Amino acid sequence: MKKTIISMLCLALCAALCLSGFAFAESATPTIDAIKAAGKIIMLTEAAFPPFEYLSDENEVVGVDVDIAAEIAKDLGVELEVVDMAFDGIILAVQSGKGDFGAAGMTVKPEREEMVNFSTKYVKSAQYIIVKADSDIKSAADLAGKTIGVQQGTTGDFYATDEVEGSNVMRFNDAITASLDLASGRLDAVITDELPAKSIVAANDQLALIEEPLTEEEYAICVAKEKTDLLEAINKTIERLIAEGKIEAYINAHMGLAAPEEAAE
Repeated sequence: MKKTIISMLCLALCAALCLSGFAFAESATPTIDAIKAAGKIIMLTEAAFPPFEYLSDENEVVGVDVDIAAEIAKDLGVELEVVDMAFDGIILAVQSGKGDFGAAGMTVKPEREEMVNFSTKYVKSAQYIIVKADSDIKSAADLAGKTIGVQQGTTGDFYATDEVEGSNVMRFNDAITASLDLASGRLDAVITDELPAKSIVAANDQLALIEEPLTEEEYAICVAKEKTDLLEAINKTIERLIAEGKIEAYINAHMGLAAPEEAAE
């Protein structure tokens, strides 16, 4: 009888260990499991940063980052949901779980790395100066004491505030709005990222780009610190897209340098 009880206890213990192991295996990718159960992955962005994110004629959020996010969703077998919000709120929203990741032409910076994890970097960029076509501003040295428009919370904001002597920094929700104030004469210059700057200037013949990079930086997708399984999956997709030349093709397509269907092949 005693042997029987011991045998039963051993069997129960083995079963418990097996169940424990099974539960551990199930929880190895908790974020991805939850995303697949929901059937969708949520991207947080700010849709006024062409060519990375902007509103189409149909008022849908499109752009390079949206194309990348669509591939992430495809690789996970879920739908993509894009949430448009203020850029300076994206990291906090990612931390609090209001979205699965943030993709908004976001520069990797040490202070941001303390708050979230970043994916494999996928684009190199720099800050550039936009001025009116007839402006007397010809270089960064001419910015001292000027009124400069920036997108709040971006590298351009930090540069204008910290690096330009006597600057009067005017903060906007996005660089496109800032550029409208520049064109109307309310600003002396706008500082923003290279490709958005080129897109803005190409769309407005009153404006000009100063071909002088102010910084060097790289973009990546941000993910909450605890979502390591999702970060690994995102990195896998990004690295595949880089190897296939797709990200460069997305940029060309949204800059009008190639047909979108060519980029999607």
